[in-house]
Formats: sequence, C-alpha cells, structure tokens
Amino acid sequence: MSTRTETLEFQAETRQLLHLMVHSIYSHKDVFLRELISNASDALDKLRLESLVDSDLDVDTSDLHIELVADPEARTLTIRDNGIGMSREDVVSLIGTIARSGTAELLRKLKESKENVGGELIGQFGVGFYSTFMVADRVTLLTRRAGQTEGTRWESTGEGTYVVETVDDAPQGTSVTVHLKPADDEDSLHDYTDRSTIREIVKRYSDFIAWPIRTTVPGVDGGEPTVETLNSRKALWARSRDEVAEEEYREFYRHVSHDWTDPLETIHMRGEGTFEYEALLFLPAHAPYDLYQADGRRGVQLYVKRVFVMDDCAALMPSYLRFVRGVVDAHDLSLNISREILQQDRQIQIVRRRLVRKVLGTVKEMRAGNPERFATFWSEFGRVVKEGLLEDADNTETILDLVTVSSTHHATEPTTLGDYVARMKEGQGEIYYATGENRTMLENSPHLEAFRAKGYEVLLLTDPVDEVWVERVGQFDGKPLRSIAKGQVDLETEEERKATEVARDQQNKEYATLLTFLGEALSETVKEVRLSSRLTTSPACIVGDANDITPTLEKMYRAMGQELPSIKRILELNPTHPLVTGLRAAHQRGDDLSSLTEAAELLYGTALLAEGGDLADPARFARLLADRLARTL
Repeated sequence: MSTRTETLEFQAETRQLLHLMVHSIYSHKDVFLRELISNASDALDKLRLESLVDSDLDVDTSDLHIELVADPEARTLTIRDNGIGMSREDVVSLIGTIARSGTAELLRKLKESKENVGGELIGQFGVGFYSTFMVADRVTLLTRRAGQTEGTRWESTGEGTYVVETVDDAPQGTSVTVHLKPADDEDSLHDYTDRSTIREIVKRYSDFIAWPIRTTVPGVDGGEPTVETLNSRKALWARSRDEVAEEEYREFYRHVSHDWTDPLETIHMRGEGTFEYEALLFLPAHAPYDLYQADGRRGVQLYVKRVFVMDDCAALMPSYLRFVRGVVDAHDLSLNISREILQQDRQIQIVRRRLVRKVLGTVKEMRAGNPERFATFWSEFGRVVKEGLLEDADNTETILDLVTVSSTHHATEPTTLGDYVARMKEGQGEIYYATGENRTMLENSPHLEAFRAKGYEVLLLTDPVDEVWVERVGQFDGKPLRSIAKGQVDLETEEERKATEVARDQQNKEYATLLTFLGEALSETVKEVRLSSRLTTSPACIVGDANDITPTLEKMYRAMGQELPSIKRILELNPTHPLVTGLRAAHQRGDDLSSLTEAAELLYGTALLAEGGDLADPARFARLLADRLARTL
C-alpha cells in the first residue's frame, strides 16, 4: 500500500480559532478532556448502532471502552476509543474545517470574552477538539474507520497547517495524543499526566458516560499494573430523582447540550404502562446560537434500553420546543428504527404528547412560582414558543396562557393575555393589539392615538411570528383579537355616538368632494380615502381592511418567494387637523390641481412613514417635500 502524506492549511476561520486557543484566555482549561471523552463516547455510540443496523460490518463490540494513557516522562496524554473511527475524508472535513454556520459569531464572542466563559463557548459551538490546543504544543490523531483497512494519522501544532498521512497499522477507532505544555498553576494549566488530576476531571465531567473510561495504574512495589474504571456509568434518567444530586444533573446537562452554563430547569419523568420510557429533559438558560437556523440541531437524544439510537430526534419534540435538551430512553422500540418510521409510530406520538405537556406545564409552574426565572426563559425562548400557536392545535390554550408581551399598560413590565383581559374596560369586547418592528415605533404610531385618548390598553407585538399567530388564533378567553391598524374603529359609547352623530354626518358632507378627489389622485396606491375616528393629533394614517394581511406579513411572504397581488390599503384623514382642513379649503377654492395632487402624495407619504412603512419612490417624495418647503420660505 502506498503511503500518502499531505500538508494542508486550515480554513481561515479555523486558523483564527486555533490562534485564540493556543493563546488561551480561559481559566477552565480542563474542559479539553471533557470534550475529547464526549467525542469518544459519541464514537462508541455510533459504532454500537452501526453494528446493529449493518449486519455485514465485521467489528467486535464486546468490549467497547475509552482508555486514558498518561506518560509523565513524555508529557503526553492519550485518549483512545475503539469506536466508529474516521476515514481520511472525515478527518479533513471534520478537523480541517469548521463546517458549521455561526463561526463568525463564535469568533466574535471568543474575542470579546474576558473571564471563564470558554467552556460555555467551546461546547455551544461544537468545537471541542480544538480546545486541546489550550493545553498542547502538538496534537496527534490516529484513526481507522470500522470496516476499512486504511488508517489516517493527523498532526498539527495549531499554527495554520496540519499533516495528514495514510497508514496501514492503525487500530479501529480513534486515539488523540496531546503533547502537553509545561504545567503552570498560575495559568490554571494543570499537570494532566497526574492520575489524581485525571481522576478528578473524569469524576466531575464524565462520571455518567455509559461506556467505561479506563486507565492503567502501575503496581505497587513492582507488582502487576491494574486497570481502573474511572466513571460510575450510571444512567441518571433510570434513577429516581431523590437518588440524583443537583450537581449530577448539571454535569449530565453539560454533556448532552455542550453548554457550560447551568440549566434553567430540570424535568425528570417516567412513563409506565403499555409503553415504558424514562426521560431526563432540561430547559437551557440561554438560546443556542442556531435556534433560528433551518439546519439547527434538535436537543433530544433517543435511547432504547440505554443503547444510544439517534441524536436530534425530531419525532420526540415539536419544532417550537427544539431548544429542549435531554434524553428519552424507550424500552419497547427496535434498535434499528428509522427517523421516518418514528414519525409514524403511535407509541412515540403518545410519548411526544406527554413530553410536550410536561414541558409546557413546567414552564407554567415556573411562571407562577418563580417569575424571575420565567422572565429569563421567555426572553430567550418566547419567540420560538409562540411558533407553537401555528403548529400545535392541541396545546394552543396552554401556550396562550404563557404568552407574555409588551403593552401600553406599563413602560417596561410585560403582560400576559390573562392579565390584559382582567384589566379590560367595562363594555370592552375585544383585545386590541398593534404589530411592528419595535415598541418605540408602535408607541408613536398614529393608530394608537384614539386608544390612548380613551384609555384602552393595546398589546405591542414586535416579534415577526406575532404577525401570523394573532391572525391564526383569532381570540383568547372568548375575546376576539383586534388589530388597531385594520378596519373601522369605534370606541364611543352609545351615548357618545348619539351626541356626535349629527356632527359626523356634517363632516362627511363637507369632505365628500375632497375625499373623492384624493381617492382619484391616489388611486394607484390606495383603494379608499375616508375620514378617521382613530386619529386625535396626526393628520392621516393608513389602515387595512379587516381581512387584509399586514404590510409586514406581505413582506415576509415575498421574502419567502411567494408572489402576492399588490394589496392596496385605506387612507384615513383627521378632519380636525389644520393640514386636512387647509387641504379641503384649497380644494374648495379651486387651487391648482397639480399642486393639490402633490400635497396628496406628501400626505400619503408622511402617513406611510409614520407607521414605519417604505416609500415606493423616496427620491420623488424628497423632491416634492423640498419644493414645497422652498415655497414657504
């Protein structure tokens, strides 16, 4: 067999990352061993599964394990497994390149970090292997994929290049040899050849790993060496909650989530009866970087009788709870079940429903018992939880009970829908809301003027998903959800309506010819011009018909490639505003029609800008405005 050796360059982003690792700014350097053991455990999981699925794969799975070999004289620590291994192509693609989105964000956070956040970022972005360069002058990797005859040797000092060599004497699996830097207690660089240090790190981070983590202990006074298993290998999810310490839960969470921070909440449950399972789930304290990416990972692993089956099991948790991390261990599934079959499996669907109810119930209990913790949860995950209002009809009411949004009731404190309903004015039959990009824009919107004047509370919805779920859900607690930017607004009592009826009829007569003129002048952009009952200080605003989609939603659909017909909206005028009364007077005098048409365009443009809309022709609007201002000077 010919030996093929290449010297290759790291991807640019990888070089930046390695530079930061080599010149480490982190105090938690021990995490490199946690990450390498976690990688080895994953490799053993994959080999066990592959051997069950592929009957032609000739591998020995009778003694799958992880071995740690320390050599104090050579200053090396080797982490070896007899798992699935890697091909040459795997080595180049997985180690030479960070083939993941979010790399730029990772590098930014690494550069900005000041204190011991390294473990959190290392795990969060899935770059555990690179953490070895915090403690190593050089790293050597030897691997052979199960079922292949050729092995691969990889080596690098982390300074821009690496060497890849094809070898014929590699055992199945992967071994990573870390050529250690000198110990430096001031820099928290421990002696990782010291067995007590290794034992302590394994106990702290990897005690729950399902595979044995072994090390060889020299014999006393020249006696035979012994093999010591460093981890207890206890499946936390199979133990009762009172048998598990909180620290064990936290360490297990770090293992399954690669998140250095503590979880916000732990959910330990067991299902019994015709279909038995155990579940250990966690609610993170912060959103993962890929939460809104289409290829972002799901957080729940599936085991069958403590044997790992698959990561990111979408069948167990709906998309809107994709941030949940943890393990589900089913007792009665086949080990070689496919993702497609799982989606249709009736028992899995039952488990899924129970898990979802438990997660939502836990969040509801958190809101009642620990408002501060719930506020943290909602700020991180509220936007994605609201996606459930579009896809989970069975739990719509539960999710609506959790929805917490800004409103005009308080400048900083959000409100639940239930609290809004409790504060509704006597005789108020609808829940009023406004949607937009941010609270400041909404609070300054002309649409809000009459509601503020009458003392009606308005929900201020600023997440993109809000545009969709309010239309889909339609009501809460029997009260319709009503956009203040759609349809006619009538906030008057019956007595007020009778008192203003005559004056309103008179206004409609006085403005009839102006409204007709403006409707014709703006026919390309609006479908109607009418007098408004929602304005108190602004001259005009633009509203939609009750069944029209909002401009923001229209933009969202177009961004997704959906072609929609142009949707014209309605221009409403404030009949008491000086600009509108002046425009009516000019029209009655028979002023120049071209000048009046330009004034109509400016009136429409300012109304569009006031609600945060986009002008179709900003240059023309600016020119008209400049010309009009020049004539007033």
